[in-house]
Amino acid sequence: MGLYSKYIFPRILDWSLATATVRQQRRLSLAPARGETLEIGFGTGLNLPYYPKEVTRLMVLDPERMLTRRVASRIALSPIPISQVQLDASRRLPFEDSSFDTVVTTLTLCSIADAGAALAQMRRVLKPEGRYLFLEHGRSDDAKTRRRQDLYNPLQKIIACGCNVNRPIDLMIEEAGFRFVKLDRFVMADTPRILGEMYRGIAQKN
Repeated sequence: MGLYSKYIFPRILDWSLATATVRQQRRLSLAPARGETLEIGFGTGLNLPYYPKEVTRLMVLDPERMLTRRVASRIALSPIPISQVQLDASRRLPFEDSSFDTVVTTLTLCSIADAGAALAQMRRVLKPEGRYLFLEHGRSDDAKTRRRQDLYNPLQKIIACGCNVNRPIDLMIEEAGFRFVKLDRFVMADTPRILGEMYRGIAQKN
């Protein structure tokens, strides 16, 4: 990791994703979480305050360790038993098939290099009756915005260390073998539309 990606970008990310608007979306997204839960793309641990008491154990996975002291303090404040794994989610996950009641991604699928492979792994480790909870930004359903996203995306990937603004999140989830229980599309308040086209929902295995 370079100086920017190791020291500067994590602080920008932590600050920009901790607004009241994003916190409310995290709360809504994570409310259905239950039982043994796997979070892909743990980042700086901003989801931790919003997991309900029904979560009995939390396994968190991320390819990088960012702001380690800040993350450690957030983990220490959580009443949930938490285990961390440093791993790229697009590789085979070190868990048995059908291990988790809940799998979670929040603002994660945009930056996984092989998101399709990661989704396939999430499906593999999710129990048959389990739920995949997601809050993601991605491709707009408005043609003009889509064109702007496609033009901006190469720059976005540089500025935001691999984040893409134009991935069709709903299609990616379906192609990985999930069906939607609930899918909400909206534009995040106080966010430029090319960055704020949101997908929030619940999916299960087909």
